[in-house]
Amino acid sequence: MPRRVDPLPEPAAPFSGDLLALVSRGDQRRYKKGTLLIQEGDTGDTLFAIVSGRLRAYSVNPANGREITYGTYGAGEYLGEMSLDGGPRSASVITLETTVCSVIGRSALQAFIAERPAFAFELLAKVIRRARAATLTAQQLALNDVYGRLKLLLDALATRPLGDARAIDDRPTHQEIANRIGCTREMVSRVMKDLVRGGHVVVDGNGWLLPGPLPMRW
Repeated sequence: MPRRVDPLPEPAAPFSGDLLALVSRGDQRRYKKGTLLIQEGDTGDTLFAIVSGRLRAYSVNPANGREITYGTYGAGEYLGEMSLDGGPRSASVITLETTVCSVIGRSALQAFIAERPAFAFELLAKVIRRARAATLTAQQLALNDVYGRLKLLLDALATRPLGDARAIDDRPTHQEIANRIGCTREMVSRVMKDLVRGGHVVVDGNGWLLPGPLPMRW
């Protein structure tokens, strides 16, 4: 069972404006690493706002156990808004580390929107962004080969410039990459080995460096 925690002071919460006011009304709970917060297909009307820690949203094929990861989310993000219409959960969500969430029920959210109608537009914008991201993921899976999807992911992760290179500070495991791009861990390992051997990816402590643009094709 999640453990209740005392409400955090406002400066410690990574939220602002209306969202901070909403989060302060939630029930703050601490979850251990590996806790399943949302099960795909279940009905639910709860919003999880992340105060600290990280969550992963994913789906599993029950026939073969293969997973696909839709995204990982950290402090300041919230998940669960897609089922506020009363429909089934569209994905499972699990904690990647010890995580504190503000848990907000549908009734509390409805009361908040009645007080601050403008927040409904923020919530709608979030739903639209998530739907667009899901569409983009589907396009990438359908229209790109494995290397094309891996290249897109590495380019998206390499957000920190380092001179003429780009850095990925916290490199994912090969299995995590496979879950993100919809292929096997063995295929990821084979392609990454070639990229490292060719000098396109350099192992740097817990991260990777990309000295230059990745090859268009592998």
